[in-house]
Amino acid sequence: MKRKLKTYLDTSVISALFDARNPERKSLTESFFEQIESFDPFISEITVAEIERTPDPTLRSNMKEVALQLTMLPLTDDVKRLADEYVRYGAVPESHLEDAYHIAVAVINEMDCILSWNFRHIVRLKTRDIVKMVNTVNAFRHIEITTPAELL
Repeated sequence: MKRKLKTYLDTSVISALFDARNPERKSLTESFFEQIESFDPFISEITVAEIERTPDPTLRSNMKEVALQLTMLPLTDDVKRLADEYVRYGAVPESHLEDAYHIAVAVINEMDCILSWNFRHIVRLKTRDIVKMVNTVNAFRHIEITTPAELL
């Protein structure tokens, strides 16, 4: 039996399921969730905290319902240290530390890939390159940073 990809979903992936403002992204995310049993999906305490801050109560409730179906990974001291390294080297701005936490949780827990629709701080060449460098220096394995669309 083929091993399922261990896949970390950041908050943007869950919220895209309910974002009618971007129909193509919504459709691609729905297609990914239709195939989610082909993957081993995870979220983290950061994802849950971000969902809790969603101002719209209906959207927050819908996102929580999806999140409850996924395995949650903890925010540990190792995650915090690695996230700080990503920020220190400029992979993610300090003002968006939670984005670094998403990446660090996935790396510490040996995910195969991180799925995100966050093109500003996560799914971008600079972030990929710095994460790869920091992971190599710290003897962590490489992780793919991509969108749900690329796994379809």
